[in-house]
Amino acid sequence: MCWKAEYVLLIILSTSIDYFIGLKLENVEDQRKRKALLLFSIISNLSILVAFKYFNFFSESLRLFLNQFNVLYNETLFKVALPIGISFYTFQSLSYSIDVYRKKIDPERHWGKFALYVAFFPQLVAGPIERAGQLLPQLKADHRFEHKRIKSGLLLMAWGFFKKLVIADRVAVAVNQVYNNPHDYTGIALIIATYFFAYQIYCDFSGYSDIAIGASRVLGIELAENFNYPYLSRSIEEFWGRWHMTLCRWFKDYLYIPLGGNRVVAKRWCINIMIVFVLSGLWHGANWTFIVWGAFHGFMLIINKILSKSRITLAVPQAVKNICKGILTFHLVCLGWIVFRANSLSDALYIIQHIFVDWQISLRSYGLELGSAETILAVFAILILELMQFLQRRFKFSDRILECPIILRWGFYYGIIWSILVFGKIENQIEFIYFQF
Repeated sequence: MCWKAEYVLLIILSTSIDYFIGLKLENVEDQRKRKALLLFSIISNLSILVAFKYFNFFSESLRLFLNQFNVLYNETLFKVALPIGISFYTFQSLSYSIDVYRKKIDPERHWGKFALYVAFFPQLVAGPIERAGQLLPQLKADHRFEHKRIKSGLLLMAWGFFKKLVIADRVAVAVNQVYNNPHDYTGIALIIATYFFAYQIYCDFSGYSDIAIGASRVLGIELAENFNYPYLSRSIEEFWGRWHMTLCRWFKDYLYIPLGGNRVVAKRWCINIMIVFVLSGLWHGANWTFIVWGAFHGFMLIINKILSKSRITLAVPQAVKNICKGILTFHLVCLGWIVFRANSLSDALYIIQHIFVDWQISLRSYGLELGSAETILAVFAILILELMQFLQRRFKFSDRILECPIILRWGFYYGIIWSILVFGKIENQIEFIYFQF
C-alpha cells in the first residue's frame, strides 16, 4: 500500500473469494457443485493475474500475428504497473482452494488468519510458495522465545543479505552492462556475463528465500526450503528438484499430476511436460523469452528421460561420469539463462551466435576490465559462496557455528556483517529479480 494503495484491493479480493469458497466447499456434497465452486475460484484468481500481468502481452502478440496476414488490429493496452507478488500470492491462495476441494485440509474459518496465510510478509513478494496445510497451523500456534532458534534465523538472514548485496548486486553491474547492450560484445565478455548471471539469479533468489525463511524462523515459523544446491545437479531433472522447489511442487501437484503425470503413454507424457514447462516459463513473465526458456527446459527434460533409458555405458569411473554430468548440466542451465535474461529473442539469438566468436584475453576493449577490483571481488565472493556451501553440505556448518565458543561465534557474525557493510553494493541497491514476477 505504501507503493500503490489501491492494489491492496486485489489481494483482499483474491483472499475473500478463496476464503468463502473454502467455507462453501465444506457444506456442499454434490460433486458438480463442488467443481463449479472450484472453477469459480480458479477463473477469478487467474483472471486477475492475466488482466494485470498478461493482457498487454497477449494483445501485442495477437497484433503481430494478424499483421502477418495483413489484418489490421488496433490492440488495447492497459497502462498499469504489475502488482508486487501477484504471481506468488495467487498461486498460494489457489492451492488452498484446491486442497479444500480435494479434502486434504479443512477450511479456515477465521478470515484474518486466512488473510495472514495469503499475505504472510516474509514470503509474500517472492516466495517460498507455501501450502495451507503447513503454514496455517503454525500461524495459529503459540510461539515462545527460543534463543537458539532466533540465532539460527538471524544467521540465515545475514547469509541471505551476503548473497544478495555482496554477490548478486555486484555481478549485476557487469550482467546489465552486457545484456542490455549485447550487440556491443562478443566472445569472453558474453561468456563472463552469462556465468555472472547464473550466480546473480541464484544468489538473488536464494538470498531472498534465506532472508524470508530466517525472518520467519525468528518468529517461530518454519517455511519450506526453496533451494538445495541446484548447480550441483547432474541432470536437468535433478536441477528442477533443487531449484525453486516450492514452485516445482506446485506445478507437479496442481497441473502435472492432474494431466496424468507419468502414468500415461510416452507421447502424452511429453505433451504434459511441455505444457507444464511452457506455463512455468509464462508464469515468470509476459515475454516470449520466458516461454522459450520454459520450452527449452521441457525439451531438455524429455531428452534426459530418453537418454536415461538407453543402455549405452562408458568404461569410466562413476566419479568421472558424475563430474562430466554436473558440468554438462550446469552449462545447459546457463544456455537457458541466456534466453531468460535477454531482453528479446533476437538478443538471445545474437548472444548464442557470438559467444564463441572473437575471443580476447583482455576485456578492456569491452569496458569490463577483467582485472579491475570490482570483478576480482565478485569472483572472490563467488568462491566464498562455494566454500560455505561445501562446508554446509559436509557437516551442517551453520549448526556447528552456533555450537562454537563465543569468540569464534561472534567473530563469524561480525565477519559477515562487516563484509556486507564494506563490500555490499548498498549505495546502488538493485531490487530482487523475482519481484517482477
